[in-house]
Amino acid sequence: MTISRRVFVAAIALGATFAGIAPGTGTAVAADPYPSRPVRIVVAYPPGGAVDTIARKVAQKLSEQMGQQFVIENKPGASGTIGAREVTRAQPDGHTLLAIDNTYAILPYVFNKLPWNHATDLIPITVSAFSPIMLVVGENARFADLQALVNAARQEPEKVTYGTGGNGSAPHFAAEAFQQAANVKLFHVPYKGAGEAVVGVMSEQVDLVMASPPSVMGNIRGGQMRALAISGTRRVSALPDVPTFSEAGVPQFSVLNWSGLAAPKGTSPEIVVNKLQAEVAKALAAPDVKEFLAAQGSEPGGMTPDAFAELIEQETERWRDIAAKADIKKQ
Repeated sequence: MTISRRVFVAAIALGATFAGIAPGTGTAVAADPYPSRPVRIVVAYPPGGAVDTIARKVAQKLSEQMGQQFVIENKPGASGTIGAREVTRAQPDGHTLLAIDNTYAILPYVFNKLPWNHATDLIPITVSAFSPIMLVVGENARFADLQALVNAARQEPEKVTYGTGGNGSAPHFAAEAFQQAANVKLFHVPYKGAGEAVVGVMSEQVDLVMASPPSVMGNIRGGQMRALAISGTRRVSALPDVPTFSEAGVPQFSVLNWSGLAAPKGTSPEIVVNKLQAEVAKALAAPDVKEFLAAQGSEPGGMTPDAFAELIEQETERWRDIAAKADIKKQ
């Protein structure tokens, strides 16, 4: 079978177009620079929480560095699955991103079925910050320190109460991990959101909440709450008087929060690695961002996408054991 000259020339021109070469010139056609328009960062939680707070600071720096606006859009609901689902269905061109946190690693143990593939439909970009977990009580709580709380919980199982943002939320899993580490049994009071759980502690409706520093730092500094212990291997400069869980007598509790960014499956490595990861790492190295995170009791991230993917995989495995021991029922 022969091919006409006209078809042959057309085929060459088409191939050149796909290769990024202007037909008849041999000159590469420049693709639109990234980002070519404002970038949405979907936060799958209400405004004001730790993930939202850190995402807004990172978005501000990326806007300054990259010449386009990085805009936060809050899409809360269903333990973060509403926002995540929207991003997995977005065009994989780097203009829609997800502010992801350790809640993502527990989703397979909260829901019987997710509306996307948990392992493959999002591409991790990098961690923005690592934040410890604190056990926080109200200003007038009856517990002077963590050991007093543990002793009370052992003497009267399920009499000490804790609030969370709902069944299957990250604070719920963190509290279950604490109970297993301290060998105690607490009583769970789920609220509609983490903010309501914090109010529940301050109004003495519940005894304690597990929270990251950014979400309760203002209440602690204002004197409405007290932190009895903080996770991690050392105390944080923002709260130097708060002992680690190990110092306070529960060395087995080692949960850390993390938050970062992810993109829809299919986003090019050029955008994920050479643009976004590099620019976030640059932003996290800026003195004002480092100072901001330190004031929140957090530390900057910046790891590679591969390392971030490995972290998510490890965390997902870890929470499987916690969920099994706690007998958390899937929805």
